[in-house]
Order: sequence, then C-alpha cells, then structure tokens
Amino acid sequence: MRAVVGPDDAGQRIDRIVARVAGVSRAVAARLVQEGGVQLDGEIVEARHRPDPGQVLDIAEPPPPERLQPEDLPLVVPYQDDHVAVIEKPAGMVVHPGAGRRTGTLAAAVLHRWPQVEGVGDEGRWGIVHRLDVDTSGLMVVALDERSLQGLRRGLAQRRVMRGYAALVLGGDVPPSGTVDAPIGRDPRRPTRFRVDPEGRPARTHYRRLAVWPDAALLEVNLETGRTHQIRVHVASIGHPVMGDAVYGAPPGPSPRVWLHASRLGFDHPITGAPVRLRSRLPEDLLGVLEFLGEPLEGSVPPVLLPAEAG
Repeated sequence: MRAVVGPDDAGQRIDRIVARVAGVSRAVAARLVQEGGVQLDGEIVEARHRPDPGQVLDIAEPPPPERLQPEDLPLVVPYQDDHVAVIEKPAGMVVHPGAGRRTGTLAAAVLHRWPQVEGVGDEGRWGIVHRLDVDTSGLMVVALDERSLQGLRRGLAQRRVMRGYAALVLGGDVPPSGTVDAPIGRDPRRPTRFRVDPEGRPARTHYRRLAVWPDAALLEVNLETGRTHQIRVHVASIGHPVMGDAVYGAPPGPSPRVWLHASRLGFDHPITGAPVRLRSRLPEDLLGVLEFLGEPLEGSVPPVLLPAEAG
C-alpha cells in the first residue's frame, strides 16, 4: 500500500498515520514499523518519527490477527444476564492479548465462559468494553452481544458509566478533595509510560481522601475520562504516586503491586435501561498493606471495602 502524507498528518507519529491509512490498530501499526514493514521515501523509520506533508509511505501487508483461543481460567462474576456480565479482574491478569502476552488473558477466559461473545466487537478482545492495567484489580463490564457493546461504548463516550477506584498514595498531606484536570500523552522517551502533556488528550480525575497515615493516604477516585494510566499519572503529577507504582516514581515499600482497585462500577443497562450498581471489596494483598500501616491518623477505611466479616 502506498500513500502520501497529507497536511492533516503533519506532526503526527508515523504509527498513528499508518494505523489510519491501513485501517489497523495502533499496536499492529507500531509492530509493522518496528519490523521494517513501513518505509518513508524509501527509508525505514521509527514509530515515533513525525513525517512532513508530501512524503511517501510504503506500507507492507499487515499480518493477519491471531485467532483468540478460549481458556478455562477462573472468573469471579458478581453480575450477569443474557446481555452483560461484570467481572472481578484479578491483579496480574492482562485484559487482552498484546505484545509479550498471548495467553492467560481475561478475553480468553470470557470467550471460554461465554462462547457467544465471539464476533462481538474487535478480534482478540471480543466483548471488551473497557480495560484495567495488568496490576489493577477490580470490576469490569463485558458485553455479551453487539447491541450491548455499542450501548456501553456510547455510555462511556457520554460519561454515563461510573468507574470508582480505591487508591493508596504516598504522602499524608493530600488535600481532603480535589480534581486533577490535565491532558495525558505518551512519554516519547519511554513508550510504555504516559505523562501530563499539554498536547495530549483531555483527562480529568476527581478524588476524595478517606483515611490518612503519616506517609500515606487512602483516596476514593472517580474517573471523568478514561485515559491509559490516568489515575497513576495524575496522582503522581501532584506529588502523590500510587504506592507500589515504580513506573511513576513510588519507591519500594510494603505494597506487592500498584495499590489500585476498581471498587465501584455503575451504568444503565444497555438493553433494559435499569440501573446496575456494584461494589467490590479489597483483595487480600491490598488489605495486607492497610494492616501493615495500622490505624489511620484520621478518617477510616469504609466497611464496604473490607471483608464481609469486618463490615
């Protein structure tokens, strides 16, 4: 495939342009560039290169997507009906196949449990409406038919899907509440990392302090937008990275992973319109960190986050 870089593409990364021109995902486009399948004026370039208008792109045939194979993996499903299911994603599970992780994904487990989801949405991520980072645990909604998928996606775009998180951040001097309104873009020096970037995509995060210790604070966080790593980037940008998040500046500590849990999920059912509201209690590894910290100086851990016997 050959294409000429147009004026609207000026300043865009070449992998983004390739994705649009070839009709493939950014991940596939980036892999094509990395493997030498894209040339600019006859020269191989890097994915982050930003071409000028008038330059000629030669794009090789994209590889066919690998077919997702169902896997019999344990799933905790607090809600399901004929159209949607809500899943408790465990920490360490990738949502869908990607670079370096082809098996053991939530998408493969979903396909095994609900075979009818095949063909709903995108290849390799059938039924997936939104994602959680690999280290983040908690609630995710999955669509079991195309109509439900489109309805839930519209709800996300219109900010009618409520996603709430519990986050333990470093520093006991976090204000009682606040909003971080700062655009987010990919870090050009570290492609797997993101940063606050004036030229990035708009992002807004609201938080409320629940409990505080000398060197940590438990926050209730609500997303208004849904950018990759949004909570982690935003709280780090105000000097309070999530505990255990070495990628965004947290030093080694008592948390075995990024201390972030998707504890609340709310949406209107895409078929019936009925409200669906769910809460998730903290998993054992995150509870262990709170036990290590001891009694907070002020505030408390809400009982809805604690094991049933403690509530």
